[in-house]
Amino acid sequence: MRVDAESAHKTYPSILRDLACELDLDFAFLRLTDIATRTSILVAEWPPRVGITYPDPSTLAHRDDPDPILALAATMNNVTVVSSTGDIAEQLDGSAPEGVPLVVIPLIAGGVDVGGLGFAKPAGHTWTDDELSSLRSVAALMTQLQARVDAENRSRFAATHDDLTGMSNRRALLDHLNARLEEPGCGPVAVLFLDLDQLKSLNDFLGHLTGDEYIRDVADIVREELGSEDVIARLGGDEFVVVLAGPTDECAASAAAETILKAIDVIDMPLADLRQRARIGIMMAQPGRITAERALRCADQAALIAKIGSTDNIEHFTESVRAQSELRSDVEVHLRDAIEGDDLVLYYQPEVDLGSGKITAVEALVRWRHPVRGLLPPGAFIPVAEATNLAPELGRWVLDTACRTLSEWQSTLPSLEISMRVNVSPAQLVEHDFAETVEAVLRSYGVDGPQLCLEITEVAVVKDVDRTRKTLHGLHQLGVRIAIDDFGTGYSALSQLKELEVDALKIDRSFVTDLGAGDANDLAIVESVVGLADAFGLDVIAEGVETAAAVDVLLALGCTRAQGYLISRPVPAAETLELLRAGTIEF
Repeated sequence: MRVDAESAHKTYPSILRDLACELDLDFAFLRLTDIATRTSILVAEWPPRVGITYPDPSTLAHRDDPDPILALAATMNNVTVVSSTGDIAEQLDGSAPEGVPLVVIPLIAGGVDVGGLGFAKPAGHTWTDDELSSLRSVAALMTQLQARVDAENRSRFAATHDDLTGMSNRRALLDHLNARLEEPGCGPVAVLFLDLDQLKSLNDFLGHLTGDEYIRDVADIVREELGSEDVIARLGGDEFVVVLAGPTDECAASAAAETILKAIDVIDMPLADLRQRARIGIMMAQPGRITAERALRCADQAALIAKIGSTDNIEHFTESVRAQSELRSDVEVHLRDAIEGDDLVLYYQPEVDLGSGKITAVEALVRWRHPVRGLLPPGAFIPVAEATNLAPELGRWVLDTACRTLSEWQSTLPSLEISMRVNVSPAQLVEHDFAETVEAVLRSYGVDGPQLCLEITEVAVVKDVDRTRKTLHGLHQLGVRIAIDDFGTGYSALSQLKELEVDALKIDRSFVTDLGAGDANDLAIVESVVGLADAFGLDVIAEGVETAAAVDVLLALGCTRAQGYLISRPVPAAETLELLRAGTIEF
């Protein structure tokens, strides 16, 4: 009874051998039951058959199958003596001769069948009451042993597996990856870091039960898509890691990543944003040159960069990724201090009437005067702000600074008639008191509502239409104008445009930059957006104007307002004021 989970299968045959010698048996066997799958398998027998490995997979049988002996073993609660037939012998032990008196003894733990012992005497011999009593005692001891083994196995499984999905956990993953990376000549080893992007939204809007169900669906479909030798682990939350079996290359790793993402895309998911359900970072780890922890960290860094700049949501770790990751880490640590301190500054990009060059509005664009890295553009830190829940705080700083600056310009130029355009993050838009915040800023600086135009993205509109509708209604009560930024990327529905109180559409720069260069698709999209704006009675503004040819096409289509590098780059407040003094821009 000193047997444990690791030594049990080696000890079972010796137990059966000793019983066979003590009771003068022809043969003996032990079958154990997997309660979860209701299957029974032969784990030991005496004498052992030549060429058989135990547990013997060929003997796997389902307890629900219409087999008389298996059904009997699953329901009996005491020693039962039967006469072995060919079928019985084949199902129970694989070698019992016909006609022998066979004893079947159930192993019952907590009222549940966990297996069975079988013993056969030579033909013509009978079982005595003392022998059967001894076998009952043996069965009781074996039941205790198996219960301990099962408990140890469960404890070992729990220590190395994720509770929710049954996948390997971080501990088991690191053990496996360390072993792979210590084998010379077995690389490179492909480590895929999978990060789900919308789990928080599911948990927040539909509850953690829905989020857990989605996690299990992802785990199941990743298992289905990958090979049986690939190791899949869940690190917790929305993070999974796959270590592909055997040496592989970047092409094979990318193909595996694409397969995983395509499979995840077809999972039924409420509130789905099909552009980015998940992203994968890939690290090709060379054995002997990198630790498991470092390989995981590199794959994680690549996954973070995939969210920012990758078009297919897959990114391989490179030196460029390392540099971007270091920048991101720097931003995460110091961004709050920058917002609360004096490190942020607004630049302003003019918007003009294409026919006259008159400035009709300016768009406030935030920059960060980093003490080491210099002037950082918004793309370097706004995604971090959104990921770390600093977007509302950053947005409030931009709104307050832009309105204060507009008030100062109006004091200097009393006849100034322009709109101040301010970008609003999705997180700001769903704040319950956002309209009240805007009202307080307008009142503080004496800015009229119609002089402020808030730009929202299409993604913000579709994520929470009801909340967005209420917020926009409150803003319109203040006279504040609303524009949908980057319009044309395909996520707003016409029904939403009809329902929401929106004043303008800004055509995404990706459709405008090369306009007039012969791309029929860009032309068709811009023409459609202009027509849509006209149908709904909305203003339309083109972003990203960089060529005279684009200006000609826009004017021909009826779009008369635009901004872009051809007109003016974003400039500091002082330079913007000089442009406003002139009133027009020649381009």
